[in-house]
Amino acid sequence: MSLLAVTLALTAKGLASSSISIVPQPASMTVNEGAFKLSPETSISASGGVEKLGIQLQRDLALATGFNLPVVRRAKANTIRLKTSTSLSKLGAEGYKLNVKSDGIEIAAYQPAGVFYGIQSLRQLLPAENFRQAKVDGVEWTVPCVSIQDQPRFSWRGLHIDVGRHFLPKEFLLKYIDLIALHKMNVMHLHLTEDQGWRIEIKKYPKLTSVGAWRKETMAGHYEENRYDGTPHGGFYTQEDLREVVRYAQDRFVTVMPEIEMPGHAQAAIAAYPELGNTGKQLEVGTKWGVYENVFNANDTTVHFLQDVLTEVLDIFPSSFIHIGGDECPKSQWKHSPEAQAKIKQLGLKDEHELQSWFIQQMDKFLAAKGRRLVGWDEILEGGLAPGAIVMSWQGEAGGIAAAKAGHDVIMTPGHSTYLDHYQTKDRKGEGVAIGGFLPLKSVYGYEPVPKELSATEAKHVLGAQGQLWTEYIPNPKRLEYMAFPRACALSEVLWTPAKDKDFPNFLKRLDPHLKRLSILDVNYRKVDDSQK
Repeated sequence: MSLLAVTLALTAKGLASSSISIVPQPASMTVNEGAFKLSPETSISASGGVEKLGIQLQRDLALATGFNLPVVRRAKANTIRLKTSTSLSKLGAEGYKLNVKSDGIEIAAYQPAGVFYGIQSLRQLLPAENFRQAKVDGVEWTVPCVSIQDQPRFSWRGLHIDVGRHFLPKEFLLKYIDLIALHKMNVMHLHLTEDQGWRIEIKKYPKLTSVGAWRKETMAGHYEENRYDGTPHGGFYTQEDLREVVRYAQDRFVTVMPEIEMPGHAQAAIAAYPELGNTGKQLEVGTKWGVYENVFNANDTTVHFLQDVLTEVLDIFPSSFIHIGGDECPKSQWKHSPEAQAKIKQLGLKDEHELQSWFIQQMDKFLAAKGRRLVGWDEILEGGLAPGAIVMSWQGEAGGIAAAKAGHDVIMTPGHSTYLDHYQTKDRKGEGVAIGGFLPLKSVYGYEPVPKELSATEAKHVLGAQGQLWTEYIPNPKRLEYMAFPRACALSEVLWTPAKDKDFPNFLKRLDPHLKRLSILDVNYRKVDDSQK
């Protein structure tokens, strides 16, 4: 290696901060002399099961460059080569090697997912204009010569989206998946049911959407203000809509994990089918925010109803993980329900908390028999955890620590570091209404998903983390983008980049050109200022 190359390798971190901007930062990168120039004569070679990715790259590059690069079987000079190799198994299913030389580019990985992530890095090495959806003139399409060896720190790298409080169009879900994939994240947690709306078509129970998907009005301010907008709101996804979303995500190596809330957050379903509740009264779909007392009853018929729902959900979503909520379930109706009390006595349970645990266990057994794993918020720990359950620790980290110590897998989702619906600055003037809290960009970047209380063995149960976007005060896609970005960019680096290599000033330098990419992609991100640092 030349003296210059050695010098560049030693200062790669600095160069990555200035001339090279990849988000999230690769695990290892060496910057070399020279550049590869993309031209109409360049070809794409794809083999080893990644031919579809070659066509995808061809299409993406053609939009902005105007070059219709041929996809060929054999590599030659002036080629972008995509391939898989069993020799790279040490990089895992999502790792990759990206080598850019002046006469060609190679992206190699053990599995196609790794090749896909290598492509994301390649596109971030190109001028930002390559993300445009129409031809751009006057751009020199060059890629700096680099050698990257990269793999993620965590297997679970997610972003959540709540479409229960406010329905968001299918087209936006597709855009959201693109943004998740661009940042090398791999899970979209789709929160489909709430007190304020049921958003998934269930053919066996059509009133879940004909009634449960629509509310007469929406709370307009914070809970204590008790103001409403007087405007009906609603919508739902057909099963074919959701199958399209799943296919789109699969092509981008994103798992769509559905969430069907139970036994709490159930008022929209009970409004559709009152027999699912505890009072027998006809309810309306929720219009206010907060926690409702109306929860599913624990009768066998209701358990079977919800398992019927899950049967249709499983047919749509191939995800190994199925989220059933389990959070914020008030027990007052169960305490006053003769049926619930009889059920507690029949089952030999101690109290209503154990009744909820029994309820969750019925879903856990059902899903396990179908080859799936139950995921729930940390309240599923109350009364005893179902054997195969995965805990999402949102009420701080205590639930995740307890679950990991007990040998259960955990996804860290604490409100103090991952709730992207919280305010981004203490100066709220011009920020619009948010649910509360304060979570600046720096705090997201500084989050460490593995609690220090865990031993090395226990820490292996921490699958990763994800960002949450609850939509009480996020009524449309542009508002969601504003709340998500650039904090989601910071979280992507928390989950991908080795902890020892995290550097917030360096991230900010790389973020500045990355935001240009987001602008081109029509993302309404919040501008970075001192209030976020």
